[in-house]
Amino acid sequence: METPPVSPVKDKDTSESQQQWEKNPWENFNPTTKFGQQFRDPPTETLELEASPDPASQILENPEGTEKLVAELKSHESTNEILQPLQASELWYCPDGSFIKKIIIRGHGLDKPKLGSRCRVQAFGVPFGSGMSEGWTELTVGVGSWREETWGEIIEKCLESMCQAEEAEIQLPRHSGPPVRLILDSFTQGRDSWELEISEKEALARDERARGTELFRAGNPEGAAKCYGRALRLLLTLPPPGPLERIVLHANLAACQLQLGQPQLAAQSCDRVLERDPGHLKALYRRGVAQAALGNLEKATADLKKVLAVEPQNRAAQEELGKVVIQGKKQDARLAQGLRKMFD
Repeated sequence: METPPVSPVKDKDTSESQQQWEKNPWENFNPTTKFGQQFRDPPTETLELEASPDPASQILENPEGTEKLVAELKSHESTNEILQPLQASELWYCPDGSFIKKIIIRGHGLDKPKLGSRCRVQAFGVPFGSGMSEGWTELTVGVGSWREETWGEIIEKCLESMCQAEEAEIQLPRHSGPPVRLILDSFTQGRDSWELEISEKEALARDERARGTELFRAGNPEGAAKCYGRALRLLLTLPPPGPLERIVLHANLAACQLQLGQPQLAAQSCDRVLERDPGHLKALYRRGVAQAALGNLEKATADLKKVLAVEPQNRAAQEELGKVVIQGKKQDARLAQGLRKMFD
């Protein structure tokens, strides 16, 4: 999940960089640029789902908020100059589009925090209730519950792009307040995921899975999905066919995605389970629920009937199949009504 910084300006003076930023901050953003591993797997659902995703987790659905973001950053320019003279003015766009980092003071060297790096950081302006505390603190990349909230995840991504002693501002396109200021004082040596032994990856994946299950049971499907996604990213780097635990993780992720109102993603997660285990009943059930939500009633019926063929008394599958039948009748009625109007 390492994201090396992309510098829009090299070997140019600060004034030219500032003019370029004021003109169009997205001008130098090339989404096809190759970055280090950057993972962000979406959440999933369980049995019954109607909940909509937390807006804070949908940080950037489209670039429409860019102009507003630019204006906000400009409005803080004078304040920034008062608080800290600009030694470097440079923008870095997170590859997933979730935030823009503005470098205020350059760091030293080329090394950046990696998995396992213990970072001494100071944050200012973190929104209340975000789960992040202001002032000096120590954070370990890839470890700890601090990463589970939206701002924690963003700060972790930002840290992985920073050098020692770097000071930067983080702005979200839909965050109306002032930017969050982050200082990376120092950090210990970490490792890229490809440097880990197989046993280490499996151990980390087990920890993430356990934490995800804990969060899911506590009613936090979004946090659970992030944990399951991180576990899967670790295991996906192992040689094929990979550990069977991946099946459980994909099935759990599908449960989260359903609760988060993401049936398309849930169906895809179930597909991955059923590729390895065609008779996995939970995956069949959850894919049936997802297909029904997508309006694919025939596919939903087929999956739910497979579940009932093995477990005739499965109440959840019976109820869901009943809903699909009713939905199909309504769909047929609307179609018949439309055809009658065509010939009236």
